[in-house]
Amino acid sequence: MTQPKTLPLNGITPISHLGVIRAVGADAASFLHGQLSNDFALLKFDQARLAAFCTAKGRMLASFIGFRRSADEIVLICDRSLLAPTLKRLSMFVLRAQCKLSDATADFALYGLAGQAAEQLAGKNAAAWALKQQGDAHVIALYPAAGNQRALWVGPAGQAPEGQLLSEDLWQWSEVQSGVATLSAPVVDAFVPQMLNYESLGGVNFKKGCYPGQEVVARSQFRGTLKRRAYLVHAEQALSVGQEVFSAEDLEQATGTVVQAAAAVQGGWDAIVSMQIASSSRDDLFAHAALAEGQSADAGKGIALQPLPLPYELLADI
Repeated sequence: MTQPKTLPLNGITPISHLGVIRAVGADAASFLHGQLSNDFALLKFDQARLAAFCTAKGRMLASFIGFRRSADEIVLICDRSLLAPTLKRLSMFVLRAQCKLSDATADFALYGLAGQAAEQLAGKNAAAWALKQQGDAHVIALYPAAGNQRALWVGPAGQAPEGQLLSEDLWQWSEVQSGVATLSAPVVDAFVPQMLNYESLGGVNFKKGCYPGQEVVARSQFRGTLKRRAYLVHAEQALSVGQEVFSAEDLEQATGTVVQAAAAVQGGWDAIVSMQIASSSRDDLFAHAALAEGQSADAGKGIALQPLPLPYELLADI
């Protein structure tokens, strides 16, 4: 289902909350293929990939958008709050592979593109994760938000795409409205990829070989044991990443967690919440501060949440 266009999102936004990991070497693609939830061995020059880096238990340590810059170079874009620990952990597994990993954030400029800016550089109605090269820069088509096309521009530091400036607040809201969550530090090690709908967004390849957590991720899908998905909600008060979500029916056990949140253009706040499927359509949901042991949530002190429709269809469990 899709949401109506609520306003023109049009322009470019410099993005400072994301960083870049560079993988260089003859084995860069095969190494990442063995570590991430998506296929990097067959990654083409006109494709980007959404992917998760997981623990052995299938819990996400980072989310990436990755693409190939050359035959021996792949860049991974992730939240800056997770870049250093993720780089350190990935580096532990390189061993004898011909692959050098580094923090290349300072070498790149990142811009969000919306509306006409995205259409002009990514191509009108470009499919999500399509990749185009524009001179020294690359443009990745993203999932749309509120009916508006979006893209990510990745170019050399000091360069920038042309276009009118779009406020960072509007871009952050568009990220939430797209329904595609970017993992950040407050919710690290909390979700298997399907709890953020990554299997429905092209972020999990169930046909590829082994990677950390692969058995857990596959078992959740093929045995139909998945109990949580990601949903959109609206609140009249500010929401923060990591807040727990409860229903009035159960004040002791949280039913979900706020994964990403932003001030909404219509007022209030919108958020991506990973929650139990059974609770997703309830009208008594509220966000609450984390509980101490033995405490119960207080609906009177919580922030009421209103479910919003997802802008894409969820894949049925296999």
